[in-house]
Amino acid sequence: MTSKKENPLHSLIAGTTAGAIEAYVVCLAGCACSSSTCLASFVTYPTEFVKTRSQFGGKRESPLTIIRTTVREKGITGLYSGCSALVIGNAIKAGVRFVSYDYFKGILADPQGKVSAPKSLLAGLGAGMMEAIIAVTPSETIKTKLIDDAKRPHPRYRGLIDGTTSIVRQEGIAGIYRGLFPVMMRQGANSAVRFTTYTTLKQFVQSTARPGQQLPTGITFAIGAIAGLVTVCVTQPLDVIKTRMQSLNAAQEYKNSFHCGYRILTEEGLLRFWTGTTPRLIRLVMSGGIVFTIYENVIRVMGGKA
Repeated sequence: MTSKKENPLHSLIAGTTAGAIEAYVVCLAGCACSSSTCLASFVTYPTEFVKTRSQFGGKRESPLTIIRTTVREKGITGLYSGCSALVIGNAIKAGVRFVSYDYFKGILADPQGKVSAPKSLLAGLGAGMMEAIIAVTPSETIKTKLIDDAKRPHPRYRGLIDGTTSIVRQEGIAGIYRGLFPVMMRQGANSAVRFTTYTTLKQFVQSTARPGQQLPTGITFAIGAIAGLVTVCVTQPLDVIKTRMQSLNAAQEYKNSFHCGYRILTEEGLLRFWTGTTPRLIRLVMSGGIVFTIYENVIRVMGGKA
């Protein structure tokens, strides 16, 4: 990210702020806001909802079919099932991600503060593992179960608090840690690919087009968006397995993540691993641009060197 080791508190504040704003932007709906904000809200979180719904087992449905069916049966608000879990989880995981990445990067950086692509990959992998354990698995499990429950004729859960307490009461703490292994694999791969792509592109631009200068917000956003695009293409199969392992009936259908992957491959075909690519691509390209841009600017405001 930056050429010097960041203050952990600065990284935590900047990362949490970036994650919360990104999640709020993608989840805000049905509010009295400007048309541009509502448009951004409409385009983004529903892509996460559609992506998750499309990755469940059973009959394959196109994104448009999922949207039409959901709106017809549940109304527009049905497209925002599990949104609250994502907002809270996003804020926490982004803070953990940037603190962890900056910590590992500081250990691996050369005397000039530069990080090679392999070392950036390793630092990103470590950051992804940390965020998976601390924040992502619980929030993603709750979000996935809420989305899965919402497609029932008579949903069991009445929102985030009721859903979380019901899951913990019925399944214990392990109930919100379903799919920990595939989440660790996905988040490790996500962060490794995302940070490596972002750091490599940023260092290249700074060393060629703008040596010794801070990057404009537009360029930072574009680099972050490209990092999101590359991440989706590389890690989508892990995301599909993660969703299946966190669904309501996962315990009855799959022995473990490897069994889940084997069943998807043998029963549904290789291409099933890339189900939900388009909606996830829209979300991660936008979130990549938003998160990295906000992070860099918050660090800059707090006196760091972005």
